Amino acid sequence: MVLKKALRGVGVVLPGLRVDGALVDLGSCNARVAERLASALRGEWPVVGGYVVDERDDRLGEVMGHVGRSVQVRPLGGGREWDCPPEVLRPARREEVLRAQVRLVNRVSRWSGG
Repeated sequence: MVLKKALRGVGVVLPGLRVDGALVDLGSCNARVAERLASALRGEWPVVGGYVVDERDDRLGEVMGHVGRSVQVRPLGGGREWDCPPEVLRPARREEVLRAQVRLVNRVSRWSGG
């Protein structure tokens, strides 16, 4: 399906997406997915909710929003956001995001004694 592929290309996955003749049912999606879709439709890059790497210092983070010419990025797991010009950002590779998520889970497990 062309729409599903196009949405996936900008980082938006709608599992309930269905096409019935001329009607498109986007299915139930949470507010986070809806914001990603709106960001993609506004032509923002990177898309809100996507993962990026700030090439100035190799920090990986999640895109939280756009303010003027700046992109607001937050570290995985929370923390203080930082502003970046979009030209210093690149999309994070899946393995980079997965590695960061595993580190976060391991760190939380050590803190909780698990």
